[in-house]
Amino acid sequence: MSAMLSRVAFFRYYDELVDTLEKERFMQKSHFFAYISKIRWLQRWGLKRNTISENVMEHSFEVATIAHALALIKNRLFGGNIDANQVAVTALYHDVSEVITGDMPSPIKYHSSDITKAYKSLERKAEQELFGLLPAELQADFQPLLLESYVDDSIHELVKAADTLAAFVKCQLELNAGNQEFKKAAEQIEQRLIGLKLPEVDYFMKTFFASYSLTLDELMHSDSTES
Repeated sequence: MSAMLSRVAFFRYYDELVDTLEKERFMQKSHFFAYISKIRWLQRWGLKRNTISENVMEHSFEVATIAHALALIKNRLFGGNIDANQVAVTALYHDVSEVITGDMPSPIKYHSSDITKAYKSLERKAEQELFGLLPAELQADFQPLLLESYVDDSIHELVKAADTLAAFVKCQLELNAGNQEFKKAAEQIEQRLIGLKLPEVDYFMKTFFASYSLTLDELMHSDSTES
């Protein structure tokens, strides 16, 4: 009888131990979201005099909204079949590795092939470091969001286009504020947009771009149906 009770006590103890270990596994702490939240302190366009400051978190939101719109435009008007929500979420995370690398100004990043190659390598390592902060049970879901090599080509194309459009919007806002520091950048980015040869980008430019230059009062009192 005592031997049987000992066995029952052992198995009860074993079950409790397994349950405790399982709970601890699911309750492990991760610094991932606290870490990437620091992108709010990263200022973009570091080598230029800015009249309007822009941090990486603000930029990421704008890229996500534009990328989502590009995907919908592509699907509705140009025969696309792409998950617009996946595009938007991918865009939200597209610059989070900069919390480790910092925002490298384009004139430096593309100054030479050696610098570009080295920075790209650093970006990939930063992506892996952030990815490793996630609990193992979530990593499969975040892999196509955080690791560029796992992003679908069609999604990557739209996120890159949205990133370029957001940069062009920024340049135009600076020029409208009288800041000629962004004149050359605006010209170069416009040529990049033309070179994309994406009808959804052309549609966005013709339909939405001009309104970015309006003040809040002008937006509120203008006829939204104007062509």
